[in-house]
Amino acid sequence: MPVWLEILIALAVASTVTLVITQDRHPVKTLAWMMVLIFLPVVGLILYFLFGVDNKHRRLIPDHELRRLKSRTESMYAPAGKVDSPDADLANQLRTTNMAIPLPGNGVRIYTGFDDMFADLMADMDAATDHIHFEFFKIEDDPVGRQVEQLFIRKVREGVEVRVQYDDAANLGRRRFFDRLRSEGIQVQPFLKVPIPFISSDTNYRNHRKLVIVDGKVGYLGGMNIAERYSTGIRGGVWRDTHMRVEGPAVAEMQTAFVVDWQFSSHILLDSDRYFPRIGRGGDVTMQVATSGPMDEWRVIMQGIVQMIASSRKYVYVQSPYLVPSEPVLFALRNAALSGVDVRVMIPYRGDRGILVPLASRSYVNDVTAAGVKVFFYTGGYMHSKAIVCDDRVCTVGSTNMDVRSYEQDFEVNAFIYDRETAVQLREAFLKDQLSCWMVDPVKWNHRPWLKRYTESLARLLSPLL
Repeated sequence: MPVWLEILIALAVASTVTLVITQDRHPVKTLAWMMVLIFLPVVGLILYFLFGVDNKHRRLIPDHELRRLKSRTESMYAPAGKVDSPDADLANQLRTTNMAIPLPGNGVRIYTGFDDMFADLMADMDAATDHIHFEFFKIEDDPVGRQVEQLFIRKVREGVEVRVQYDDAANLGRRRFFDRLRSEGIQVQPFLKVPIPFISSDTNYRNHRKLVIVDGKVGYLGGMNIAERYSTGIRGGVWRDTHMRVEGPAVAEMQTAFVVDWQFSSHILLDSDRYFPRIGRGGDVTMQVATSGPMDEWRVIMQGIVQMIASSRKYVYVQSPYLVPSEPVLFALRNAALSGVDVRVMIPYRGDRGILVPLASRSYVNDVTAAGVKVFFYTGGYMHSKAIVCDDRVCTVGSTNMDVRSYEQDFEVNAFIYDRETAVQLREAFLKDQLSCWMVDPVKWNHRPWLKRYTESLARLLSPLL
């Protein structure tokens, strides 16, 4: 290696190490990056560029524009909803960290299967007269995706504005599909465009949100993407997921989430009154719509989940495709169980794709069961639901998995719902799913073959990157 190149690499490593130190991260993370950079300088610089860049100085939208959008919604539906104790602390936290407004008067429908959700979604979009805002992590070019495509083409020809936003890195093989949409007059934007796959510091950040807003009056969010497998299932079983339809003032907050993402990717701010019509009561549910992402000052949804768990007194039921929790969430789960709360976590034993994430998930089973958490492995197909319910009192549904990636590296959206009826519905859905599970016996789990446990521990080391 030429001397000039060695000097250049040494300077790059020294400046990067200095940058890492001044970012005041967790000491363990700081030391880990320093060791990689010093002992594997070339590899370390590449890894840091792809996975280590701190984006908290960036914003999806200028703060003053976000405040303006939020203040209009709040003034339109003032006063904001009042959330009673013990959930007042959660509502205040979400408002402080995310400007999430608790709004009463919403109607909520929970879906636990794709077909019912998709039928209602298509009917609502078919009835659109002004605009459809459609944002998904993945939109497959398959029979389900092509149904959406044909509906969009028809609506555009009727004069309806249709905007589609998707995660670029998750849809690299579907560029032709989105080109077809553009050719028909549909406005399409990739989020965090990745021109050359995996040669960008943004590749590791994904827009994992699932949002649809129709005419500013009806909204959908949850864990389902647009793909045929959500209807047909995998491995001979159902694809179990949770999604929700919302009517009422909270749709304005869902619209704001879409508008913020669209402004970031297109540099066009959709702040016209047509996108924020005044909405009447849709029901009796009070809810907050919270977003989070790597550009936020706070880990909004993760902190909300920690607060939910900490406030529980009777039970906490969690459904997630993964169990790769951050330290605060792991502590909250264990602490609740040690306090006598009935804490149950339901995950799939096998993943939908790949083996590393399921292996990493299994490595955490002993951590939580040692504290009394009950872990259930779903065997009815594939568990993809992202739902948490506490004490028949409060629940959250959205796109956020119980994993470090969702909490720290992905852009997510969740509804926090303060309603007994909705909470009971999610509890009953959990208990029904539990009939298609087997529960971990901590003693037997700890006596599994050494090689299995070692493989899971190795996968756990990569969990921040999975």
